[in-house]
Amino acid sequence: METLVQSNSGRARAAVSPPSSPWRDAWNQLKKQRIALVGLGVILLFILLGILAPLLTPYSWDQGKLSDRLISPNSHHWLGTDDLGRDLLTRILYGARISIWVGFSSVAGSIVVGTVLGLIAGYFGSVTDTVISRIFDIMLAFPSILLAIAIVTILGPGLSNALIAIAIVNIPTYGRLVRSKVLSVKEEEYIVAAKVIGMNHTRIIFYHVLPNSIAPVIVQGTLGIATAVLEAAALGFLGLGAQPPQPEWGKMIADSKDYLTNAYWTVLFPGLAIAFTVLGFNLFGDGLRDALDPKMKQ
Repeated sequence: METLVQSNSGRARAAVSPPSSPWRDAWNQLKKQRIALVGLGVILLFILLGILAPLLTPYSWDQGKLSDRLISPNSHHWLGTDDLGRDLLTRILYGARISIWVGFSSVAGSIVVGTVLGLIAGYFGSVTDTVISRIFDIMLAFPSILLAIAIVTILGPGLSNALIAIAIVNIPTYGRLVRSKVLSVKEEEYIVAAKVIGMNHTRIIFYHVLPNSIAPVIVQGTLGIATAVLEAAALGFLGLGAQPPQPEWGKMIADSKDYLTNAYWTVLFPGLAIAFTVLGFNLFGDGLRDALDPKMKQ
């Protein structure tokens, strides 16, 4: 009798438990990656700091007192002030909004365009594949930062143009990734069966090919945000990205490089903000890759 009760309760728990899915399995696998969770925590921390910046600091990010210029960290200015007397912590908090927004936006644009081109090239093949692949090869022949500089030079300096440039130079990365995945997916039996029963190409691509090709794109996108943050900082450092008085971390370092010897904090803390943000996305991306890779599952 006791065995029967235990069996019935086990079946009841199985009936109540949610059905398994690839994404739920990936999340369960991700929760086992402590390093990935640390990276996710760092990302969420910087996002919250950027959102709550007006509540966390009483100072203005664009106005300061010249009498307070280059003050070292103290109880009033926890990270010190810059050469114009602006509170450095305030500018770093508001700068998190710009850097993370540029990272997410540029990667989102790259993924959308790259995925579409990769789907077209991989699924239809032939001349279409050749043309798109050669365009990708030409773009990849140039270092990404140099290509971004060239695009911003043509479009003109500014944060929006820097975002567009970063998005453009990263399109081939996602396009080639999707194309390679589509080339293997489209040979699967269920795709062949869908073609045999007369399903149109659009439905096959968006209902069968794309869902089974998107996992590596998500992983690469997470890692790509870190790269985009670095590229935005590099363009800002060169004066081609965010323009004064926008509190972009790369621009803050560029404006303070002349004070490195006697006001190290003006360079150190924006640099640490970039480093920790990039580290967070890299750690989370590595953990996400392990969680979505079937070969890593035990």
